[in-house]
Amino acid sequence: MNKVVKSAVITGFLGKTTDRFRSYNTPKTLEEKFALLSTIENIDGVEVVYPYEVPSSDELKRLLAKYSLKIAAINVNVKNEPEFILGGLTSEDPEIRKKAVSMICDAKDYAEQVGANKVQCCPLGDGYEFSFQQDYRKAWKYLVEGFAEAGAYKPEMPLFIEYKPNEVRGKCYIDSASKALYLLEQIGNENIGITLDFGHSMYGKENPAEALSLIASSKFPYYVHINDNDGAWDWDYMVASKHFLEYIEFIYYLQEFEYSDYLTSDTSPTRMDPKETFAANARWTNKIWNLVADCDRDLLAQLMNEGNYMKTWKFIEEQFLLRNC
Repeated sequence: MNKVVKSAVITGFLGKTTDRFRSYNTPKTLEEKFALLSTIENIDGVEVVYPYEVPSSDELKRLLAKYSLKIAAINVNVKNEPEFILGGLTSEDPEIRKKAVSMICDAKDYAEQVGANKVQCCPLGDGYEFSFQQDYRKAWKYLVEGFAEAGAYKPEMPLFIEYKPNEVRGKCYIDSASKALYLLEQIGNENIGITLDFGHSMYGKENPAEALSLIASSKFPYYVHINDNDGAWDWDYMVASKHFLEYIEFIYYLQEFEYSDYLTSDTSPTRMDPKETFAANARWTNKIWNLVADCDRDLLAQLMNEGNYMKTWKFIEEQFLLRNC
């Protein structure tokens, strides 16, 4: 019997979205987003953005029950406040840093109230653009201190830190899997993990499967966002639409490490119909998951160990690319 992968969507992408030049799709209330999501086959999870998108905890629980949805994560936004324009967690002002940490702690409170099992945070406002713009030593110290404090608050509610090369800053401080792991090693709290976004890894010139292997082999937990791009920018395209084989390899290693949490779509529909976009993400992910699960894994491992890639490539052709052709 084919497995149905746990699939979720970051709900902000279900309504109106914007880039630097124009807007896409139509605004929707959170209930309208939930109603739309409930019509998409094989998706039952939501990642909602705190504090800007969410209602009271009681109202969110009511909406989740009404549309038979579950929470994949609470996504806490620490970049939008006016005082965070030069960074929240890395600000020179201790009161601003305190506010950023408090927002993460408040998100943990909210997550507990609504029955979520994790909070995730992508500190996009913490970075720089120019030489001599910031003291890197102090900025890193502030990041360690801030995330350590947030992670120590209600440690039973795990905090996941998402890395990204850039945006909204020209260069984000936490921009790679290795840097995220270094941060967590310095903090030393095993209830703080990493959010691995396939697209961030790809356009950050990582191999997502290798980044996954690095993270999953550590002592820290991890959570996954799925999408795709052209390797030059974070376009948030549909999964496997640009890097088909890389996504297959990524799924292979998720299975190797027995990942069982949500695969959450961080995909921006822009010119495509939102419902069809996220349906495609779930459909392709399930098909690839089961395709990989059914392959001769022992033979694949043997071929990789032998080091004759032409034999491995033939296996890939027959098992993944030209099956039944």
